[in-house]
Amino acid sequence: MSNHFFLRLYVTGLSKKSLKAIMNIKSLCEKYLEGRYKLEVIDIYQQLEFSMDEHVIVAPTLIKKLPLPLKKLIGDMSDTDRILTALDIKPLKEKEYDREEGRKEGRKE
Repeated sequence: MSNHFFLRLYVTGLSKKSLKAIMNIKSLCEKYLEGRYKLEVIDIYQQLEFSMDEHVIVAPTLIKKLPLPLKKLIGDMSDTDRILTALDIKPLKEKEYDREEGRKEGRKE
């Protein structure tokens, strides 16, 4: 099973809700999937064919294409716990963050 994520976020132009969804999902990806994701942002006003192919009728909509199973989420992506659960992303524990970053436990920065 791959640990790399391919996400596609459908938005409607530069609306307030779209900008919030972009900011929220980028922040979540950087925090929980750093180096393990690809995020495409698609404006359905400019690339309608993509949204039609994936049956997107509401925006913002986030689609997790990989790893399978495919998942779709609607909204401004502000509920981090809901997003992590729906996408089956398991946050690293604090000690795992330290280990990944090469820090020694107890060392202050």
